[in-house]
Amino acid sequence: MRILDRSVYVGPSLYARFPVIRLELDLGELEAWPTGRLGAPFVDALAQALPGLQSHGCSYREPGGFIRRMREDEGTWLGHVLEHVAIELQNIAGEEVTFGKTRGAGTPGVYTVVYEYEQRDEGIAAGELGLRLISSLLPADIRPKDAVPEGWSWPEARDEFIRFAQRRALGPSTASLVAAAEKNGIPWLRLNDQSLVQLGHGKYQQRIQATVTGQTPHIAVELASDKEETNKILATLGLPVPKQELVQSEGQAVRAAQRIGFPVVTKPYNGNHGRGISIRLTTDAEVAQGYLVAREHSRSVIVETFLEGDDHRLLVVNGELVAATRRTPGHVVGDGTRSVAALIEIVNQDPRRGVGHEKVLTRLELDAQAHKMLERVGMTEHSVPEAGQVVYLRSTANLSTGGTATDVTDVIHPDNREMAERAVRAIGLDVGGVDFLSKNITESYRKIGGGICEVNAAPGFRMHVAPSEGTPRDVAGPVINMLFPPGAASRVPIAAITGTNGKTTTSRMLAHILKMAGFTPGLTTTDGVYIDGQRTVAGDMTGPVSARMVLADPQIDVAVLETARGGLLRAGMGVNEVNVGGVLNVQADHLGLKGIDTLEQLAEVKRIVVEVATDCAVLNADDPLVLRMSGYTEAKNICYVTVNPQHTLVREHIRAGGRACALEAGVNGQMIALYDRGGHIPLVWTHLIPATLEGRAMHNVQNAMFAAAMAFSLGIKLDAIRQGLRTFDSTFFQAPGRMNVFNEHPFKVLFDYGHNAHAVAAMADLAQRLDVTGRRIVVLAGPGDRRDEDLVAIAQAVAGRFDHYICRRDDNLRNRAGDEVPKIQAAALKAAGVKERAIAVIPDEQDAINAALAMGEPGDLLLIFADALVRSWKQITKFRPAGLPATNSGHHDQAASATDGAALPAALPQYAGDGGMAALSLEGLIRDERGVRLAPEAED
Repeated sequence: MRILDRSVYVGPSLYARFPVIRLELDLGELEAWPTGRLGAPFVDALAQALPGLQSHGCSYREPGGFIRRMREDEGTWLGHVLEHVAIELQNIAGEEVTFGKTRGAGTPGVYTVVYEYEQRDEGIAAGELGLRLISSLLPADIRPKDAVPEGWSWPEARDEFIRFAQRRALGPSTASLVAAAEKNGIPWLRLNDQSLVQLGHGKYQQRIQATVTGQTPHIAVELASDKEETNKILATLGLPVPKQELVQSEGQAVRAAQRIGFPVVTKPYNGNHGRGISIRLTTDAEVAQGYLVAREHSRSVIVETFLEGDDHRLLVVNGELVAATRRTPGHVVGDGTRSVAALIEIVNQDPRRGVGHEKVLTRLELDAQAHKMLERVGMTEHSVPEAGQVVYLRSTANLSTGGTATDVTDVIHPDNREMAERAVRAIGLDVGGVDFLSKNITESYRKIGGGICEVNAAPGFRMHVAPSEGTPRDVAGPVINMLFPPGAASRVPIAAITGTNGKTTTSRMLAHILKMAGFTPGLTTTDGVYIDGQRTVAGDMTGPVSARMVLADPQIDVAVLETARGGLLRAGMGVNEVNVGGVLNVQADHLGLKGIDTLEQLAEVKRIVVEVATDCAVLNADDPLVLRMSGYTEAKNICYVTVNPQHTLVREHIRAGGRACALEAGVNGQMIALYDRGGHIPLVWTHLIPATLEGRAMHNVQNAMFAAAMAFSLGIKLDAIRQGLRTFDSTFFQAPGRMNVFNEHPFKVLFDYGHNAHAVAAMADLAQRLDVTGRRIVVLAGPGDRRDEDLVAIAQAVAGRFDHYICRRDDNLRNRAGDEVPKIQAAALKAAGVKERAIAVIPDEQDAINAALAMGEPGDLLLIFADALVRSWKQITKFRPAGLPATNSGHHDQAASATDGAALPAALPQYAGDGGMAALSLEGLIRDERGVRLAPEAED
């Protein structure tokens, strides 16, 4: 039994709309051992190891359902068991996850196991520990070899897993703030492995780190950390504080205690969480020892008056007290028969107690500090306290050391409430916790005394949201309302675009429209991340990481996310929802990769984008696979895009008041028109959009229609849409590798990154529409990881439409032989009727492009499909035709049609070793300067 593959999805995916982990699990010989055959010993042992499995309903949808399923005659298979174990392991670590599903993967004994997770590393570890636990419970004769290390202990492994999870999980305070943000519909991003969290997107974002917010003044945090200065400031305002002195040696500590008067307290100058504090010190020796304890946590130590009374934490947010809690140090109560150690075990059996912050209470520990507290009262762990005797194991009341908390918000005296609010305002904190000692919080400090021990920046919320006794308080809500007052924006509009072809151009068009409309767009594309039109990160940035990168940028106020198939399959989407989602088309590309073998499966992947759209799903009505996606979206609106004005479904949709973008014929050409709520809105003539080459580039006409429809659905004004489309062109600098035109040579060059049959056919169609007085020459290729039939389809898309064909390969062979791809395509061209002498096999991309450029004559059109975009574009722009400086070899006398199989230029060396098809070697040609490779990897 082993894990063959694992994928961690950070957002919506094929499996769920929330984060899940997918395991491909091979049971091996254990396929023959379902739980029914393993029998009661296995089921009982598993239920004992993880009692929480009793609450799993499984297919019976009631508590106990999963255990019942395992006990049936046939039972269930161990892949399904692992799913439930991984979920329950996260549950015992404090995470509320419930979703899971297990299905056969198509191969006997191999299963796809999917389960929900909250924290990535914890979720992965849950799957691995679950596998080990299951293996440990199997009979020895069928247990996988080396599955369980010698000496492995389940209780130890369980507790270590819980501690591992808690080290990586959000703390209780941060988690409560995140939960409150989610309740208010505010998105959030975790920015590091600790407690730094971004609430909101783009320019609307606010940040928190635990309970310190982006609005917390730095000087206030510094003051709160300086206990001596805090004491002085509060004293000058007449607030009740103990006398204190700052010391740097044992002798100074003893003398300070003598001046202040016993009993005293020693504590670190800048400590927290109750660390290093010693209380009720009554002798010089105890003070000296207390100094040493505090000195372990701070260079300076404070000696202050010991105040009688209960320890209270008063929480103030935005100037108002929102919660008050009485804290009691960790302790046991004697019964006259049991020892201290036995009483501790009984207390720890409380289901509310766990390891660290796992649960609302923390387990008591019989450690060095506990032994010291026992020693003070003349006890050991073996002592038997009298019935009712309270034995304290800690000197401070922190919950993290086993203390308990009782909510007293409703009974605190108004004077004490006002005192706490004044203290926090005096320090300058937006969120502050006042530690206040009082014998009775219901009476005024003015009457019975009491005092402020300290004011805390970043006060913990755990004691307030989950007190041991009393009413839980929503203390995170007021913080969120302070950061995002009612009506304040927290989200930026998000548009996500997917499809086989046209994604990058459409995304760039839409971002350009938004910029022209006055927005600051963040854009992710196959060649980088752009903020307000400037590229900030280079590379293929069409997955969830880049989406979060854009949304974390404090400058942007709208996001355009090009969303690729590869990212969706590898890690899901980077956001849980988008305002507008668009699917341009679904065509044959990347089939046979990552388990996607059919167009229908590919459509299911791309459909995720519209499934998470909230406002509008923009769909290509001319693509049947895309059209069917309308039944899977919950968006408020559906906008159909069609170049067919006779489209029956779109016509009925428009008549019903629906939204659409259609291409309509007019006296002056073709008009892009919008329809919405019964209205007809002529938008722009296609020949006025530079990127369409006067309307001839139909694929860019359709891309422009999608950009217009999505901009309209985002609420952009019509004039801004028109201005954006009329000022967007297809230059290399605005849309690299997307139908770039170079006219500076005597011949015209079309430059494109098309890498599938649909994209190549679109460019071939454009080449036929353009006015060409000379010949048409194409440089053709295909990614090496595509199926042979896909490479053949690319060749068939251009066959018979050009005069010369040069077949090449990409730099990245993707496990193909050096000339395998060009030979496959050359053979396909020949099979389609292209004469051998019109076909050249030149494997190297640079050599192939140079050969095409060398062939060019006035009036010719060169269509070059490139992979290394920057390098190839430099080749084209720096090439010097014959007769100019730095001439290249290669010239021919006459043009001929593809039908008569015109010969390749005689000046170029011929190679007839490939079935008569010419293979050119241009090592003797002068190569242009090579650029850094910036072409995206084989992602659609």
